[in-house]
Amino acid sequence: MVDPRAGTPAEPKDLVDLDALAAAYYDRVPDPDDPAQQVSFGTSGHRGSSLDGSFNEAHILATTQAIVEYRARAGIEGPMLLGRDTHALSLPAWQTALEVLIGNDVVTLVDTDDGFTPTPAVSHAILRLNGLSGRAEGAHGQVDGIVVTPSHNPPRDGGFKYNPPNGGPAGSDITGWVQDRANALLRDGLQGVKRATTDQTRDRVETYDFLTHYVNDLGAVLDMEAIARAGVRIGADPLGGASVAYWGRIGEEYGLDLTVVNAQVDPQWGFMTLDHDAKIRMDCSSPYAMASLVAQRDLYDIATGNDADADRHGIVTPDAGLMNPNHFLAVAIAYLAEHRGWDAAAGVGKTVVSSRMIDRVVADAGRALYEVPVGFKWFVDPLLSGSVVFGGEESAGASFLRRDGSVWTTDKDGIILALLAAEIQAVTDRSPSQHYAGLTARHGDPAYARVDSPATRDQKARLGALDPSAITATELAGAPITRILSHAPGNDAPIGGIKVETADAWFAARPSGTEDVYKIYAESFEGPDHLAEVQEAARATVDAALT
Repeated sequence: MVDPRAGTPAEPKDLVDLDALAAAYYDRVPDPDDPAQQVSFGTSGHRGSSLDGSFNEAHILATTQAIVEYRARAGIEGPMLLGRDTHALSLPAWQTALEVLIGNDVVTLVDTDDGFTPTPAVSHAILRLNGLSGRAEGAHGQVDGIVVTPSHNPPRDGGFKYNPPNGGPAGSDITGWVQDRANALLRDGLQGVKRATTDQTRDRVETYDFLTHYVNDLGAVLDMEAIARAGVRIGADPLGGASVAYWGRIGEEYGLDLTVVNAQVDPQWGFMTLDHDAKIRMDCSSPYAMASLVAQRDLYDIATGNDADADRHGIVTPDAGLMNPNHFLAVAIAYLAEHRGWDAAAGVGKTVVSSRMIDRVVADAGRALYEVPVGFKWFVDPLLSGSVVFGGEESAGASFLRRDGSVWTTDKDGIILALLAAEIQAVTDRSPSQHYAGLTARHGDPAYARVDSPATRDQKARLGALDPSAITATELAGAPITRILSHAPGNDAPIGGIKVETADAWFAARPSGTEDVYKIYAESFEGPDHLAEVQEAARATVDAALT
């Protein structure tokens, strides 16, 4: 249900108390026996709020020490890159992490200008310093990184994620070990955590120019000259996040007609419009959070938004407003398939809950589909090896290869996806939304939505381990079921739920990691009314399997 205030400007009552947030970070001691207050790595690191006892100094001390111990076990001896976004809890957590890294004699590189650091800039730097991409330098020992960010989460939240030497999100084999070790340290009262003083970190920290290296390399992944020649009018809204300095530099470096729509950085995000639930959330795929930019869509040929760490993208066009993330992913794949000379044998990656329009576009391009569970970590190795040219998630996160077919980033990059929209406009003289209309004329017009259904903790656990044999239905919304999946077709990894398909529709059900609900993703090529039937049938099918 959408709150009546969704899409309206935030009011003073919506703003987080920054002093209380900071005080709780340092003063509140989490209960190591309370699961809600333990370190817990989801698909994008550990997240929580100091106000809830789930993101406090003790968590960061323990988690950083655990990462130090993991990298020692893994033989990672090079520098650690340390970046942060603009959330209020990011700076204190960044400082805490720096003290532990220096206390453990880990050479640590921070931004040259003490600036904010987008996730893709950290991934780009790891690959560059490890000699894996582009104008590779090669460093002494392998380099890895930490980004202090809760992504698009509300201003009260903090987040902490680790990227190993492959540049992408750490896999569960790593995060599971780090999580367990961090919680053991919490239970032991942080004994074994080594920590330097703030003064010692000032003397021993080293720097890396994330912004310059990233921006100067963009021509290797995008046709920046075409964008400049066409004079595409770009409005870039960092949504108060870590890309705020990057967009201005990109416009200057490449001579673009680019306006930074809002350069304001405010840890309370008081300039935002409220999301669907009346919370402040920097979700660039939400029409409510992006309402201010959508209102300015006639001023630009392409308007774009990024979340707080710039690993997600939102694309706004004059003719359609904010594009559905699935729609733009399909357009991006179709365009790149036609305008890049990549290895024809390489596939295209998508998550199991992304639109089947992507399947049809990929088949039309003559490429193989690589379908994986939710989480960008599944695209890291394929992008690094070049076995996929593009990896994308339904939640507006994607990356793709350089123009020469080598790896660009192995983490989501909202900046290059936003610039790709401008390249599409420049090269074809048609907006991405006009391209999507062409795809629907060719492949059909799917209706897609995600809804939630109540579930107990036990039901969620059983759903996460559900076997296809538990689904006894033979039809879904009037059509024969053609396939039931508990593992992704691309890599045979568990999807943490179930996916049921027919010829023209499907649903996937996955338990929520934070709420007492399970998520139903569904799509139908027979229109919105049939989609509603699919969603209702999905609830009935899952509920029957869980009883």
